[in-house]
Formats: sequence, structure tokens, C-alpha cells
Amino acid sequence: MTRTHNIDTRLTELEIKASFMDDLLDKLDQVIIRQQDQIDRLTREVQFLRQQVPAEGVAGQRNLRDELPPHY
Repeated sequence: MTRTHNIDTRLTELEIKASFMDDLLDKLDQVIIRQQDQIDRLTREVQFLRQQVPAEGVAGQRNLRDELPPHY
């Protein structure tokens, strides 16, 4: 009887641990989904910003006077 009780106790503890692990896995899945959504949004934003910069603005000649702070 003690052996059966010991096995039942161990089995119950394992089922509890498995339940907690399932819950943790679900939470981690949700975190990954949110992070991937954020990465996708940021990627689209970077692509949009790159389209806003004219091609010659990056590689073209710059006038240093245009970059002076207003107090000069």
C-alpha cells in the first residue's frame, strides 16, 4: 500500500509540473508572437524611412553650412 501511495504521489507531482510547464510554454509562445509582430513593424518602418531619404541625399555632396547649428 505504501508503494502504491508513493507512486501515486510521484505521478501527481509530475502531472502538476507538466501542467505548469504547459502554462509556461503558452506564455513564452505569446511573448515570441508579440516580439515577432514588433520586429515586423520595425522592419516596415525602416523600409518606409529608407524610401523617404532621397538617394542623392545619402551619397551626394553636402554643404557644411546647412549643418551648422543655429547659433553660428
